[in-house]
Amino acid sequence: MTAGEGGYRPLADRLRPQSLDEYVGQSHLLGMGAPLRRALESGHPHSMILWGPPGTGKTTLARLIANGANAEFVGLSAVQAGIKDIRAVVEQARSLRGTRNTVLFLDEVHRFNKSQQDAFLPYVEDGTLIFIGATTENPSFEVNNALLSRARVYVLKSLGSEDLGKLLDRALVDQERGLGKLQLQIDADARELLLAAADGDARRMLNLLETAADLSTPEGSGRRLNVDTMRAVIGSTYVRFDKGGEYFYDQISALHKSVRGSDPDAALYWLCRMLAGGCDPLYIARRALRMASEDIGNADPRALTLTLEACAVYERLGSPEGELAIAQAIVFMACAAKSNAVYAAFNAASEDAAKLGSLEVPLHLRNAPTRLMKEIGYGKGYRYAHDEPGGFAAGERYFPDEMPDRRYYVPVTRGLEIKIGEALAARRAKS
Repeated sequence: MTAGEGGYRPLADRLRPQSLDEYVGQSHLLGMGAPLRRALESGHPHSMILWGPPGTGKTTLARLIANGANAEFVGLSAVQAGIKDIRAVVEQARSLRGTRNTVLFLDEVHRFNKSQQDAFLPYVEDGTLIFIGATTENPSFEVNNALLSRARVYVLKSLGSEDLGKLLDRALVDQERGLGKLQLQIDADARELLLAAADGDARRMLNLLETAADLSTPEGSGRRLNVDTMRAVIGSTYVRFDKGGEYFYDQISALHKSVRGSDPDAALYWLCRMLAGGCDPLYIARRALRMASEDIGNADPRALTLTLEACAVYERLGSPEGELAIAQAIVFMACAAKSNAVYAAFNAASEDAAKLGSLEVPLHLRNAPTRLMKEIGYGKGYRYAHDEPGGFAAGERYFPDEMPDRRYYVPVTRGLEIKIGEALAARRAKS
């Protein structure tokens, strides 16, 4: 570990890029001729929102933008800051206006509520502040439309192994800001494990490296880091999940679409990704129940039964044994015949029910438990289907009198719905 004038500073902070040339990753934004690079090099930054996973360089990029424009940089975290802090920044910016621009960097901007976001909106609009927000959440859901319309959104991507490798090598050789003085050598398998455990997060990688370096084995004039030490530092596998956030819903969507697309292998992968990230298995099981009705339906009704049973098995056994039952249900559904006919029929019928209002139940379909009801015609003319040939009252009508017949349910030609469709067609031919 290295101590500076202000005491200890983490490796990730010491290695923070001080120029655009040191910045690693985001070539789609910062490559030659890319829009953000042009804005940076012009020295005239605009308000923006940087959206991306942790450890992808959002804060660093904001600092570089401010430095490139020779602007005053004020960094706040939405977790700790409030409207009072925003007002103080505005007063500071007003005092500098005409001589120097002020960049307000607001980390985790998605944590500010609507009124807090509205507090600095006028000052972004009149140019008092150049606003740069950073968020790991989808700005479409978390940032006010008024603020979104005044700030360009840039999407940052997780760092790949090549970019992480460049940062790792820099950390190992840099004598002043990195670990170069340790002459640390990393075994190939330990390096591979570290890059995988970083999961695209540069800050996480450097934090793990710094901890592992302290535990490395002295060797000659330097130190050596082996895979056992790295494994001990990393601990359990780290996978981004962020319950309730963007990754959460993206992975749920990927699981659902893999099942719908009849790919059991991809479905299993997304199931295991979510479990590895700490998702409640019962939540996944409940979503699987939805899949069983929405995407499989009557093409294979066993899917709904099997998924219900998987829920019960998990409730009895817990983790990890019960997770296998959920995996069994997911694989079955991915392999099963698919039909969304009931789902589509339900939506169409719901639309009619809301649109057509309170149409009267036809007299022949009404319940008639009393003599008075029978006398005024309730139930009169109703044909009891079980007494009809084949158990079907051909020509009988069950919709309201004022409503034309509808065909909501159209069975697909897959699975059990083939038989259902044939039976319905035969009955309709008799009517």
